[in-house]
Amino acid sequence: MRRPFSYKLNIFLFLLPALILFVGVLIAPIIMSGYYSLTEWNGLTTPQFIGLANYRELFTSKSINIMRALKNAMLLALLSTCIQLPFALWLALRLSRKPKGERVFLSVYFMPVLISTVVIGQLWIKIYNPDYGVFNLLLRSLGLESWTRVWLGDKTTALWAAFVPILWQYVGYHMLLMYAGIKGVPPELNEAAMIDGCTEGQVSRYIIIPYIRPILRVSVIFAVTGSLKSFDLIYVLTNGGPNHATEVPSTLMINLLFLRNRYGMGSTIAVMLIILCFVFALIINMIFKEDKGR
Repeated sequence: MRRPFSYKLNIFLFLLPALILFVGVLIAPIIMSGYYSLTEWNGLTTPQFIGLANYRELFTSKSINIMRALKNAMLLALLSTCIQLPFALWLALRLSRKPKGERVFLSVYFMPVLISTVVIGQLWIKIYNPDYGVFNLLLRSLGLESWTRVWLGDKTTALWAAFVPILWQYVGYHMLLMYAGIKGVPPELNEAAMIDGCTEGQVSRYIIIPYIRPILRVSVIFAVTGSLKSFDLIYVLTNGGPNHATEVPSTLMINLLFLRNRYGMGSTIAVMLIILCFVFALIINMIFKEDKGR
């Protein structure tokens, strides 16, 4: 009679270290951020409780201008969903048909994910260099001198120039997820469809893509939430400049924390990002469930 209890106790003890790590690394920082978001704190003095004043200031202050940062992050999420993911899906479909050099292409496309973000940032800074960068040299060679720009220094082009390497870096990541899902499709389904006269495009549309819906859902969630909390490449390329043209919530949060010593306001942005990512993940899950019901 005691064996079930002993068995459950063993399971609990086995999971306890992972639970402690999960609470300490994820849950505790969220709770602390929630607390500090309700205070005015410069990191040195005792935090002063001010209620929801930080949240009101966040959405009303023109000096902070959180809406500009959110607009940039939402634009990146839209581009990731409408450009990055379809391209990654196309690559996955092509590579799943076992072309010559399949493994080489997989490695090449996935390589940017493995390279340090700082290295990628420095690479693209060189590519965008107004004097010897590839873009401007190509435009000059084509006689389009008037099209050359200081790509990362001009506020009209800096945002788009910063988005290009972000989209490029993670194409291989999503491609590999989708490629693994496609490889899990039973070959009997594809063979039956081909026997019935379906083209490769029809097999992809009516069999493969519906079959890998769970993978597509995960990719969309990763793309949207990753865009909302994007930081590293933008920080390396422009640090939110010029004139805040490439500001996103994470770079704004870092500037408030370490340049203005407003730890309470920085925590407010962190809480807002957590809520936004959670809400968008729920919305995406609901959309995929509704489509499945149809």
